[in-house]
Amino acid sequence: MTRIALVTGGTRGIGAAISIALKNAGYSVAASYAGNVEAAEKFTAKTGIPAYKWSVADYDACAAGIAQVESDLGPIEVLVNNAGITRDGMFHKMTREAWNEVIDTNLNGVFNMTHPIWPGMRARKFGRVINISSINGQKGQMGQTNYSASKAGDLGLTKALAQEGAFVGITVNAVCPGYIGTEMVRAIPEKVLNERIIPQIPVGRLGEPEEIARCVVFLASDDAGFITGSTISANGGQFFV
Repeated sequence: MTRIALVTGGTRGIGAAISIALKNAGYSVAASYAGNVEAAEKFTAKTGIPAYKWSVADYDACAAGIAQVESDLGPIEVLVNNAGITRDGMFHKMTREAWNEVIDTNLNGVFNMTHPIWPGMRARKFGRVINISSINGQKGQMGQTNYSASKAGDLGLTKALAQEGAFVGITVNAVCPGYIGTEMVRAIPEKVLNERIIPQIPVGRLGEPEEIARCVVFLASDDAGFITGSTISANGGQFFV
């Protein structure tokens, strides 16, 4: 029986790579997105993966979107909480709005998505929840107190929820990407990439979205059934835990 997977922020960047990799691994995949309709339509046309529009920061929208996906495809057995935003700025200049927007999407969004799906996973005694955190949630990053706090919170949620899911067949794990060659990262000036970012990465290059996707496919698989509450640090050796 084909398992159903839902990837938030799943039509662009790392999320798109995850959606495609799960589909190639045999899952029936749905991707959610928040704003870029044109990109989502192109993604669906190219991949055949249906895209659904809602904000993970809105609990009611998440519940409604999840219900629609399950009506269309079936019960969600794999949830990848990938959606995230940045509102960077030094702390002394950071606005409450910039703080709240990032926390609402990156941390509250994981609750908003997981909470409506969790009872079904418990009832079926199977589930995979995979949270995409960040190297900056592990080590912190100047100018990203909001982002780092949200991504560190995702790791705490992962470890606590894993303990609740373990005895009912649900695993909860996290992946912490380092600097990945997404459209956003590659838009950084070449001089900054080559002189300030890549020299910090021992393997000497940016990661690729597909490398993060392969981590997710493994954690979603039956082969990873004994792994829960864990974090895969996919950062080219930039930071060790």
